[in-house]
Amino acid sequence: MTDERMGDALWDALERLPRGAGVVVRHYGLPLAERRVVLARVERIARARGLVVLGTRGLVGSGGMHNGRARCGMSTRAAHDRAEIVAAGRSGADAVFVSPMFATRSHVGARGMGVVRFGLLVRGAQVPVIALGGMNARRARRLRAMGVYGWAGIDAWLAPAVRPRGREDCPIASIGPVRAARSEFAPSVASRCWPWFAPRRKLASANFLREP
Repeated sequence: MTDERMGDALWDALERLPRGAGVVVRHYGLPLAERRVVLARVERIARARGLVVLGTRGLVGSGGMHNGRARCGMSTRAAHDRAEIVAAGRSGADAVFVSPMFATRSHVGARGMGVVRFGLLVRGAQVPVIALGGMNARRARRLRAMGVYGWAGIDAWLAPAVRPRGREDCPIASIGPVRAARSEFAPSVASRCWPWFAPRRKLASANFLREP
């Protein structure tokens, strides 16, 4: 997830992401024209590094859209309660970002749902769940038993850089090439968009970068 408060740390974060990781370009505080400039720069880096880019709120990424539909690519949704999670599954979304998991600067004053409530909300979800809101790899490890597909963040990328560790951690949410499948959910992405991502294949994880 990008945000204007990241400043130039965004470009460092993109260089640290592993091939196949997803980037949702937000920067909601900027005018649309400036957001398009940010998207264009992110896309250039993504092409060179094998990242998947999703746009949102008027921006269409090469990999699809968050909270919207693009002609080609993935569609993800944001959810904050059980009804929105169910709606995301019924809409055919490829993944749903459930938040706020913990207190976060993106939603000042909002109370994080915590592990127990989060577990109740996502139980039996028919769409891959990505935890968002105050997340980092340490917190993500607490969610592994719930079958969470991965996690995403903003402030996690402002922490000092670390090198990738083993595969035992819950991965940063990724929508890259299918490798060792970990989810029974099937994405609705057409193979003509991404030849390596055949339709109805299982979502999978890769060797993702971890944050402290």
